[in-house]
Amino acid sequence: MTGTVRDENSGASRPELLKITGVTKAYPGVVANSDVGFTVGEGEVHALLGENGAGKSTLVKMIYGLVRPDSGSMRFRGQAYAPMKPAEARRLGVAMVFQHFSLFEALNVAENVALGMESPPPMRELASKIRAVSEEYGLPLDPDRMVGDLSAGERQRVEIIRCLLQDPKLLIMDEPTSVLTPQEVEILFRTLRQLSAEGTAILYISHKLEEIRALCDEATILRRGKVVGTCTPRERSARELAEMMVGTSLTPPERHPGEKGEVALGVSGLSVKSPIPFGTSLKDVSFTVAKGEVLGIAGVAGNGQDELLLALSGELKVAADRLRILSQPAGDLGPVERRAKGLVSAPEDRYGHAAAPDMSLIENAFLTGSQRRGLVKKGFIDWAKTRAFAEEVIAEYDVRTPGPDVAARALSGGNLQKFLVGRELNQSPSVIVINQPTWGVDAAAAAAIRQAILDRAASGAAVVVISQDLDELLEVSDSFAVLNEGRLTKPVPVQGLTMDQIGLMMGGAHGMEVAHHAS
Repeated sequence: MTGTVRDENSGASRPELLKITGVTKAYPGVVANSDVGFTVGEGEVHALLGENGAGKSTLVKMIYGLVRPDSGSMRFRGQAYAPMKPAEARRLGVAMVFQHFSLFEALNVAENVALGMESPPPMRELASKIRAVSEEYGLPLDPDRMVGDLSAGERQRVEIIRCLLQDPKLLIMDEPTSVLTPQEVEILFRTLRQLSAEGTAILYISHKLEEIRALCDEATILRRGKVVGTCTPRERSARELAEMMVGTSLTPPERHPGEKGEVALGVSGLSVKSPIPFGTSLKDVSFTVAKGEVLGIAGVAGNGQDELLLALSGELKVAADRLRILSQPAGDLGPVERRAKGLVSAPEDRYGHAAAPDMSLIENAFLTGSQRRGLVKKGFIDWAKTRAFAEEVIAEYDVRTPGPDVAARALSGGNLQKFLVGRELNQSPSVIVINQPTWGVDAAAAAAIRQAILDRAASGAAVVVISQDLDELLEVSDSFAVLNEGRLTKPVPVQGLTMDQIGLMMGGAHGMEVAHHAS
């Protein structure tokens, strides 16, 4: 028997699609979900809100058949629902677009879509279907293009169209706009509203609360694995939603106005061939960052952000005079030598680049902190001092973990991010380079990380923040530039910049700095 769900916007009732009752899932040392229950109606856009580690990911993994609940029940379209694997969930009408895309860059769009289907049709027929669905939902996509040549937004379209070809009744989306420009977000929202109007329900996870307010009909709020409330997002402010998630009031990051010091990081005429397959080479990049200054660098994913971090961190060496740290040539130095001079970095990729997933937090603290925190004594690792460093970061950045001996991969993505950023910021650096500092991090943790960045700048560090979160860049940056196809626009003051100008700069409209000054 199927119930109904009241639509708060129209006052009408929607047929009940998904009903979750008393679902609990525990892992050693942590209860991920405890007696969780909520209902989603047909065609409803339903948000799942919560801090990092609140249990959102575990919950949707149970709905998608990746994880089995310990207790509780689920009903889908009026029938008992307990998928043993994702293929079964897809067959019953549940599809999911993950935060991290699962695509093969060396294959074309149609080949990638075929890999995600149980029994794909002949390739020519599939290409025709991809074209038809992409046009129907306003997601233009050429089935013959290589995925390695696609932007992040276009790659997401591949994932979405792969789901839509299965005719889902419920589409789960995990942080779907983290790599999109404002213009691409609008396209995505149009598509989701069209799906909703046709009766497909959307279960939507995002830390971008203004997006939740604009898109979602209802929200279920999780805190420490339990449901602590429900609401209609458009009736609440973003601050109210954030405070419901964390259970306390939030204070926005506080800037510390002050005089900028001497140039701490200087980059001139930097051109680097990308070592990444399908990557973007850097072309004549030049900028300076003074002590106490935060330079924000925006850009759609795949326009040279990873390459810029590699070149700044020392993983890619260049001619000595192309990069200077505190006026000293450093382009030919590796990461260890640059750390010795005071430059620390935190790359975007949490798993495998910034952290060794199978090593403990103590061991991960040692990996980059050994030199600047003096964690080696007479040629041996000082484990007591290393443990103390890891515990310091865990406490200061509110990293939710049973302890420092836990493997990095056991943490939620947001909690690992807090640990990795804290590990770098707590090394008394002169220059800080961070790519996507709050990617996948909840509102409270994001505010804390941004405050820590501003505090380090106030204490005299020069900071480069590379991010696709424009609100973040506008909040922390003194100056702003955009990477597009490996070229960096001339940095301009943040004050007075509009979101429209930034969107155009990110889309490749070079020369926007002239328009900015002219206005």
